[in-house]
Amino acid sequence: MTVENNGPLPGSGTNRVPLSRQRRGVLQYLRGQAAPVTASALAKVCALHVNTVREHLDALVDAGLATREASSPSGRGRPAFRYRARPPQESPAREYAGLAAVLAAQIARSSADPRRDALAAGEQWGLLLTARQTPTADPKEARTRLLDLLEEIGFAPEADADARRVRLRRCPFVETAREHPGVICGVHEGLVRAGLAALGGAPQEVELLPFAEPDACRLHLGLTERADDEDGAGHPTAAGTPGVNR
Repeated sequence: MTVENNGPLPGSGTNRVPLSRQRRGVLQYLRGQAAPVTASALAKVCALHVNTVREHLDALVDAGLATREASSPSGRGRPAFRYRARPPQESPAREYAGLAAVLAAQIARSSADPRRDALAAGEQWGLLLTARQTPTADPKEARTRLLDLLEEIGFAPEADADARRVRLRRCPFVETAREHPGVICGVHEGLVRAGLAALGGAPQEVELLPFAEPDACRLHLGLTERADDEDGAGHPTAAGTPGVNR
């Protein structure tokens, strides 16, 4: 099996601790600033109340994702604090990239059914990552929570409004996935299947299309059979795995 497209960039997790969607948004805005900024200035950029932004900034500082420094004195009153984002920390999954490469090669060489074994391994990973989370009866919320999990691991998901059609712009093990796509991508599909099932009260369909785009993989969540026959632009997709020759 060979891979035609380069696919996603190497994974880089946003953080080592779970963040709410709003707090992660504040962090992303902070990373977009060229210089340290005050909570008031960032609140205008984020369109949030300054007290809300200040609360998120203090939490980011406590988590080691941002730094806080006092501004130079100017007139009366206590100087305002300025905040700067720390460089993004690599995903914990990246620390095991070498081990993943060895295991993928071993499965590819010795397994009678590499995809089956890869899916099973991914499902165990997904169950482990969601073990302490309470499932929801809302299918969309389950998909959204799964995307939050994929963000933390380092996949940088980019989804539509319903969290059904997803672009995975990064991959924690992309180098190994290019060499053994059937194994690594199978593990990731198993992770998504088990994670989504554990987070939601009802089963939802999952389809992972590895290296479907020059710079991303595609992930379909909870689509009907008819929707699965179309790509994100509403056009039919070709049979098989885009970007991969078997």
